[in-house]
Amino acid sequence: MSKRIVILGAGESGVGSAILAHKNREDVFVSDFGEIKQKYKQKLNEYKIAWEEKKHTEDLILNADEIIKSPGIPEKVAIVKSAIEKGIPVISEIEYASKYTDAFKICITGSNGKTTTTMLIYHILKNAGLNVGLAGNVGQSWALQVAEEKFDYYVIELSSFQLDGMYDFKADIAILMNITPDHLDRYSGMQGYIDSKFRILQNQTEKDLFIYCADDEVTKKEIERRNIIAKRLPFSLSESFTEGAYKEKEIIKIKYLSNELTMSINNLALKGQHNTYNSMAAGIASQVLKIRKDDIRESLSNFQGVEHRLEHVLKVHGIEFINDSKATNVNSSWYALESVSNDLIWIVGGIDKGNDYSILNELVRKKVKAIICLGKDNKKIHNAFGEIVETIVNVESASDAVKTAYYIAKKGDSVLLSPACASFDLFDNYEDRGNQFKQAVREL
Repeated sequence: MSKRIVILGAGESGVGSAILAHKNREDVFVSDFGEIKQKYKQKLNEYKIAWEEKKHTEDLILNADEIIKSPGIPEKVAIVKSAIEKGIPVISEIEYASKYTDAFKICITGSNGKTTTTMLIYHILKNAGLNVGLAGNVGQSWALQVAEEKFDYYVIELSSFQLDGMYDFKADIAILMNITPDHLDRYSGMQGYIDSKFRILQNQTEKDLFIYCADDEVTKKEIERRNIIAKRLPFSLSESFTEGAYKEKEIIKIKYLSNELTMSINNLALKGQHNTYNSMAAGIASQVLKIRKDDIRESLSNFQGVEHRLEHVLKVHGIEFINDSKATNVNSSWYALESVSNDLIWIVGGIDKGNDYSILNELVRKKVKAIICLGKDNKKIHNAFGEIVETIVNVESASDAVKTAYYIAKKGDSVLLSPACASFDLFDNYEDRGNQFKQAVREL
């Protein structure tokens, strides 16, 4: 007898899960409290999958054998709480899809750098000719790929929200980039967030691998107090290792078993300290998978970067516009501010996630000549920087943000969208925010 699978949220992951469940001949129902995008309605209708929007009908949901929840829906939502009280398992798309594939899984998490590292590993593996898929927080739904493709490897970016819904899932290679305060509005304190990130190690054995940043203090302290079975491969800019990756003068060295790869930092496509970390992590994973050294070097030197991450959009009358919409926390914005050498007009704001802006004070004092607040509630930004930056302007659209920045800026300045906040007060998501910013720049 088929199981009843209910899916909460009809976005990319929800619809992908629905199609996989349908192909597994399950009784599938999709429920979204918001409005479902037309392209997803068409997909559900194509497979004759029952769905509802703008409501959650309890009678149709709480009779489920299993619920697959979108990572964007918090566990405190009433329908989720009711399901948990009834003892219905509530899992993520990643957990569900993992039951139906035996592909090798390279999984990446962290507060910052995870998307770039994910894309970089995928780029290396694809260029080396491996049969590889890209999934998780980027690319197409993993469940949909498991339903329709037959990849041998998957490179999977995992957010803390996705990790929270994973129980039996196991990463063959787990990569933890760093842990800095983020999503504290959804977790009861920093330790809850740390615990969530460390779920990437669950179920690993001594045959599996754990790649991590040895320069990240939070990660280091947490490793000391945990019993980690997997083989550890650290990376660092200051320490050296017999296995892992490190920097020696201007050379990065990547070592695994008896193999050593060396490469000049100057030849890396991605510049800046944070990108050296990303390249090291990607290099270790590639060495583990026995990719040829020349292929790794070539891919690390020709990678094009990630959209919405320090993306140079256009130069207009000598003013450089940079889209870093993916910076949804303070540490991401720190990296962005640190990487730009010109005087800056900084576009910041959105839904605050429990941010502490004080770590930005020195950089803001040194580099930022004006702040444009792009959000509905900007009090915290005014309070944080009001005595450091003379000009702070409030706007409520990407178009107004760009026009205001252009008016304030002078030739040789940079305009940086690096919001340090979530986007949902004014935009669908960070991609929508970045795309609206880019469109407004092109219209100048």
